[in-house]
Amino acid sequence: MIERSKVACFSGHRKLPENCSKLRANLEKAIIELIERGVVFFGNGGAVGFDALAATTVLKLKKEYPHIRLVMVLPCPPEEQSMKWNEEQKKRYYDLLDQADKVRILSPRYTSGCMLNRNRHLVDNSGYLICYLREQHGGTFYTVNYAEQQRLKILRI
Repeated sequence: MIERSKVACFSGHRKLPENCSKLRANLEKAIIELIERGVVFFGNGGAVGFDALAATTVLKLKKEYPHIRLVMVLPCPPEEQSMKWNEEQKKRYYDLLDQADKVRILSPRYTSGCMLNRNRHLVDNSGYLICYLREQHGGTFYTVNYAEQQRLKILRI
């Protein structure tokens, strides 16, 4: 069993600002801060938007910090999670899965609650949450509130 203090996860919206250079810079800064605190494992839910940006950033930082690990925690099989995405989103998703250190699939098929289960699993196995929250509803809002209840250290970007 891995110490939760060595694990961080991500939660954020699928829709990102058109110019996300500031978001990208703040995300990288937050990840580096956690690496310097001893975080090694970064759990990612594999969604489009913020999850994809976070996974890409972890992979970029692995060049400088080769000991860190990207763990993709999928709510259901990849072909079901990505079923409604466009071809560009699917390509990026499968590239990230190929580069991840580990891929874990939580449910053998898509169900109405599998995304919620994935989010709870990420929080339940982490000591930190890096979040991009701009709306007071939806999955990210729920996940951040759940992380607060579980007393995770939260880095808001």
